[in-house]
Amino acid sequence: MKLFVGLGNPGAQYAFNRHNVGFMALDAIADAHDFPAWRKRFTGFVSEGRLGGEQVLLLKPQTYMNESGRSAAEAMRFYKLDEKDVIVFHDELDLAPGKVRVKTGGGVAGHNGLKSLSAHLGNDYMRVRIGIGHPGHRERVVGYVLHDFAKADSDWLEGLLGAMAEAAPHLADGANDKFQTQVAYLMQGEEPETKKAKPAKTQDKPPAPAPAKEEKQVQEGALAAKLRRWFDS
Repeated sequence: MKLFVGLGNPGAQYAFNRHNVGFMALDAIADAHDFPAWRKRFTGFVSEGRLGGEQVLLLKPQTYMNESGRSAAEAMRFYKLDEKDVIVFHDELDLAPGKVRVKTGGGVAGHNGLKSLSAHLGNDYMRVRIGIGHPGHRERVVGYVLHDFAKADSDWLEGLLGAMAEAAPHLADGANDKFQTQVAYLMQGEEPETKKAKPAKTQDKPPAPAPAKEEKQVQEGALAAKLRRWFDS
């Protein structure tokens, strides 16, 4: 089993803060892969399902950011997991908006959620660093991360959350490079090389007709709809 932890602060007033993009990432994954409804457990909200070949527990701690590690440690102890089984999604000031990088271990760079996780879990968990950009001055950081995403962020934010959700099975299977590659391709509006159609072999028979398109409309995901309503308000 893998434990995916999204970092953020609980409460509607924080829902669209830049600091809450970890929560948003987990909501997008749950939405895209038909995970069951969130339920209260481990001082947080959890939802369990499968990604790729792995059983995955999604966890959104409801302890506020600086106590996130307490919630994650409860889940780790219950399922007897190791640090290598934990993947944390968090906002990253030192990455440009819309960029994503995956790494294991390292410093916490003043991030209170990571500080708490390292204090309770150790430091060798995996981090999915979601770029939100930097306000330019250290004294502006707190106000910046605790402020809602700007309307101008809507295009890249919706696209990034969707791309991360689609590529999430690679993370669960330990294929971090494939995850990053797929996210990058999807953000450029392209299909990853592994998903591109192979050239058809020459054959005497005419190709089969393409199947008719389904009439049924695909419903917009709950998170995407929520973001769209918020950005349009």
